[in-house]
Amino acid sequence: MKWLSHPYRPELGRSATSDEARHLRDMLDLVLFTAPNERPHRPDFGCGLNQLVFLGNSPELAVTVEMTVRSAVQRWLGNVLTIETLSVSAEDAVLRIDLDYRVRATGDVESASFARTVA
Repeated sequence: MKWLSHPYRPELGRSATSDEARHLRDMLDLVLFTAPNERPHRPDFGCGLNQLVFLGNSPELAVTVEMTVRSAVQRWLGNVLTIETLSVSAEDAVLRIDLDYRVRATGDVESASFARTVA
């Protein structure tokens, strides 16, 4: 099945599409980096990791992010994937999130990494 790509963009006169694996990664990105109250009809959606730009990077922050990420992914994507491993590391000004997850429909294990610079 084909899905609209995120972020939306035209490609050769049509809407760009992505496959199932890329779509799941796009959904993870949306859950992780959408701030609560950003979506009018779903104010509790997301976990707002972009707000971390204003916090200092520390091991405590990494533990907090790990709990926040696990909770948000289980809540919003628990019907399509299961978290296998989740690690969050804070090194210098970079917060890195590494996630291995199992796709419920196929049983395949996929990986995704996200990195953001925090002040």
